[in-house]
Amino acid sequence: MALLDIVTYPAPILGKPCKLIENIDEDLVCLVEDMTETLYDAPGLGLAAVQVGVDKAMLVYDVAEDEDSEGTGLKVLINPKIVHTEGKVTSENEGCLSVPEFRADVPRFACVTVEGVDQDGKPVKIDAEGLLSIVLQHEIDHLDGKLFIDRISSLKRSMYKRRVAKAMKAEG
Repeated sequence: MALLDIVTYPAPILGKPCKLIENIDEDLVCLVEDMTETLYDAPGLGLAAVQVGVDKAMLVYDVAEDEDSEGTGLKVLINPKIVHTEGKVTSENEGCLSVPEFRADVPRFACVTVEGVDQDGKPVKIDAEGLLSIVLQHEIDHLDGKLFIDRISSLKRSMYKRRVAKAMKAEG
C-alpha cells in the first residue's frame, strides 16, 4: 500500500466527470488499498478516485459510528449513482480534502438512495440519511466533476477562488 497525493483545487481533473469502471481487476484492488491508506492518513470520511488523480468512478468511505472504531466501517463503491432523493438539510461546516482550509454550510438532500457495485462486483443499494447521506452526496459530486464549493453562494465561492489565486501567485 502507498499514500497517494491528494489533488487540490483548482486542478482541472476535479471539474470533469469520471469514467465508469468496466472491469474490477488487480490494479483497481491496489487503488482501493492505496486510497484507503490515504483516507485514514488525511484523515477524511470519504475519498473519490479523482481526488488522487485517477479518472475512475470509484470512492471509499468510512462513516464509523464512533471515533474509536477507525477502519471498521470502510466501504467501497464503484460506479455509484444517486437514484432517489428526499428532503432538504444543511450540511454545516462541510469541508473537503481537495479544498483545503475552507469550510461552508452546504445545501444537501436529507436522504438519498445510492446504487453501485462493491469491490467484488456485487450490486449495492444504500438508503442513507444523516452523515452517511452527506458523505455519499459529497463523494458522488466529485465523480460528477463537482466540488462542494459549487453548491454554495457565488459570493462565498468567488472569495475562496480569489484567496487561492492570490496564494498561487505568491508562490510563483
